[in-house]
Amino acid sequence: MKRHDAAGDWIAEALALRLNPHEAATLVQQLYRSLKEWIQHGELTADDALPSSRYLARALSISRNTVLAATDRLLAEGLLIARQGAGLYVADLPTLLTRAEAPPPVPVRYSNRGNKLLTLSGTLSHGHRAFAPGVPALDLFPREQWQRLLRRHYYQAERSWMDYQTSGGLPALKAALCDYLRLSRAVRCRPEQIVITQGAQQAFELITQLFTDHGDSVWMEEPGYGGAQACFLASGLAVTPIPVDQQGLNPSLAPENAPAPRLIYVTPSHQYPSGVTMPVPRRLALLEYASRTGSWIIEDDYDSEFRYDTPPTPSLQGLAEQASVIYVGTFSKVLYPGLRLGYLVVPEALAEDVRLAHARLHREGNYPVQSALAEFIANGHFTRHIARMRAAYRQRQACLRAALAPAVAAGLRLSDGHAGMHLLAELDTIEEENLLVRRAEAQGITLSPLSRYYLAENRRPGLVLGYAGSTESELTNAGAWLSDAYMALKQSVTIT
Repeated sequence: MKRHDAAGDWIAEALALRLNPHEAATLVQQLYRSLKEWIQHGELTADDALPSSRYLARALSISRNTVLAATDRLLAEGLLIARQGAGLYVADLPTLLTRAEAPPPVPVRYSNRGNKLLTLSGTLSHGHRAFAPGVPALDLFPREQWQRLLRRHYYQAERSWMDYQTSGGLPALKAALCDYLRLSRAVRCRPEQIVITQGAQQAFELITQLFTDHGDSVWMEEPGYGGAQACFLASGLAVTPIPVDQQGLNPSLAPENAPAPRLIYVTPSHQYPSGVTMPVPRRLALLEYASRTGSWIIEDDYDSEFRYDTPPTPSLQGLAEQASVIYVGTFSKVLYPGLRLGYLVVPEALAEDVRLAHARLHREGNYPVQSALAEFIANGHFTRHIARMRAAYRQRQACLRAALAPAVAAGLRLSDGHAGMHLLAELDTIEEENLLVRRAEAQGITLSPLSRYYLAENRRPGLVLGYAGSTESELTNAGAWLSDAYMALKQSVTIT
């Protein structure tokens, strides 16, 4: 046994250097981790003897039980073997290659859908940075009031809410939401037609799973929302970009002899990202086309609450009885993105099937949060919060316009800003767009290039400037920088 322990002196010395009683990991975990790494990387090889547990305990000034707990785990994993009367030895295992010996990494091969999906990553939000699009005023959210509601509803949560749920959402939330949608958005619905989802993105995925097969055609606004583009491409659909004009998606600009689409995706109340509103005649024409061709319209009503000159436009879904429209909404823009709650309003005849499919695919839950939100809506907090945000966003947009006034005077073209949470700034060339995006990144400013919202090659240059999630001070500073950068860019072009 002396020879066995003496041969392992270096193990004890090395372990003494690695064990740290102040580390978050326990001594058992540290001892186990060190020995496992040495075995896997060939520093301890097959038939090497380990010192006895008594020897290691004395050498490391730790409990023998600590040593035994670590070596027992290694025995259970087959990294050590016990020889009767002789102690523990390293098992005969293939060692991991060192970095110098390792072959070059195998190239990752993504699917065609995966490659298309990754090209859309540029439209993702950068969080709390000036001009990040789609980010609400998190600084103005009533956090304390909301947290009190959450604590109470978690404390009072029914035991049945801990089980799997198949109701399509908490009935109280669906009832409160139904009342709100009928009054504020002229949506035709009953609570049974609503299915609560984990955000609008999950709603899009559920629709594609239920209503399309691989290769089916879907019409997509051009330019359009990257989240919907990503969902359709990842589902293997044949996405046909349909140009957007001053009245929204224009069906007359669809390619000749193109197959009738299975889905038509639109943001009629405030087209994303152009900001135009689809007038009633265009809406009726789209409804007629969908009825005639058997297409389903996905109406994404993501931020219709925020209109500054006129009342919110009534929904497309509410224009006709039995319309082939699936209405999608989200709380990400009106409350906060981390809430991860959205919803579908589906025709009554489909409600049961959609509910069952949602339960099967996504395993709905988190009813305490839904219960808190139901009370938040029913008690009027929701509509009051929207009113406050509408006033704040109007002021923040005005602040951004003031900061960009010199650039506008120099030729920068801004969208009208009658609604929504962003402005669109049109540029003359893709080169201008690329230069401004790169220079802004170095300043910690998010400039989302308009060209990345296009699927086809004929792309318009511009910038999508979110203003809702930034304070007036941030908008003033970032807007002044952008104004100066734009004018300097134009001046250099003129000199050239």
